[in-house]
Amino acid sequence: MVCSYSVLAVTQSVQRSFGYRFYPTPAQAEQLNRTFGCVRFVYNKALEERTRARRSGRSMTYRDSSAALTAWKRSAELAFLNEVSCVPLQQALRHLQTAFGNFFAKRAEHPRYKSRRRSRASAEYTRSAFRYTDGVLSLAKVGEPLDIVWSRPLPAGVTPSTVTVSRDAAGRWFVCLLCRVEVRPFEPTRDVVGVDAGIAALAVLSTGEKVGNPRHEEAERRRMRAAQRALSRKAPGSSNHHKARQRLARVHAKVADRRRDFLHKLTTGLVRDNQTVVIEDLNCSGMMRNHRLARAISDAAWSEMRSMLQYKCAWYGRELVVIDRWFPSSKRCSSCGAVRESLPLRARTWTCPCGANHDRDVNAARNILAAGLAER
Repeated sequence: MVCSYSVLAVTQSVQRSFGYRFYPTPAQAEQLNRTFGCVRFVYNKALEERTRARRSGRSMTYRDSSAALTAWKRSAELAFLNEVSCVPLQQALRHLQTAFGNFFAKRAEHPRYKSRRRSRASAEYTRSAFRYTDGVLSLAKVGEPLDIVWSRPLPAGVTPSTVTVSRDAAGRWFVCLLCRVEVRPFEPTRDVVGVDAGIAALAVLSTGEKVGNPRHEEAERRRMRAAQRALSRKAPGSSNHHKARQRLARVHAKVADRRRDFLHKLTTGLVRDNQTVVIEDLNCSGMMRNHRLARAISDAAWSEMRSMLQYKCAWYGRELVVIDRWFPSSKRCSSCGAVRESLPLRARTWTCPCGANHDRDVNAARNILAAGLAER
């Protein structure tokens, strides 16, 4: 099976999210934290009600959940829900409706309860709950405008349709502005490339080029272990435990930021330089069950790389071809087409009976490219 993703090479309007750091005042932080708690509470309570209704044979829609939210806010016990903007609470119900829709369509598992510690704290505001004018953003019931670090300006004439405020485990505050912008495709080119994802080299191209694996997690593993040991020595629930947890979270955040930055640069370069990019449909979740390779596969982030290639090709007028995961790319000779019966993982080079000498990964990338071009 071969999947192909492509668009016409014309300027198009797409939804893009622009993320920025911001630094709230103590009063703003308190109000936003209260909002995060209310959003989590409403989501979990609505999930509980819908789960109970399904077990009793009844159906519960978004409209029913919205009516229940109104009743909750009128009760004396849950009157605290009125202290925050109603829009993030309604958005939480919409997100729950989407989660159930994905579950019923068998695209995802049953929705889970949001944890205070394990879930990213966030709140979503639509147009009626925020005001944006010339780089000044104000949220409903949050008070003065947010102190945003505009690391890059929004495109001229663009107005956000949705604003999402979040706080990560490291204590950093972010605001994401969802905007509809015009994207101009890259200039057409005749170059095509096959990409073989790996661990020793993160990406091997059919041209013979190898992109090294930075191994961001491995580079910070010593600091992670030290931070984890320090956390384990603190009493749960104490102030020192909270500080140690944030120190560990900052190390993980640093790794994630570096990994994402590297993948953005790699995928943008591949999309800019090639009209067609061919990759394999890797079963990442299945390979993660191998306890010897799980950490390295997670650090490589192949799924994230594929996701970036997919939407960037759609934006910039390129074609992404995904070949079947069972295609024998490594065992097939790219010169004569013969397929070996077996090829152990430790064999990095091999010689075909036809006389061709192959680098395992380069040969796989060339076969991936040939299969994608032949069957698209």
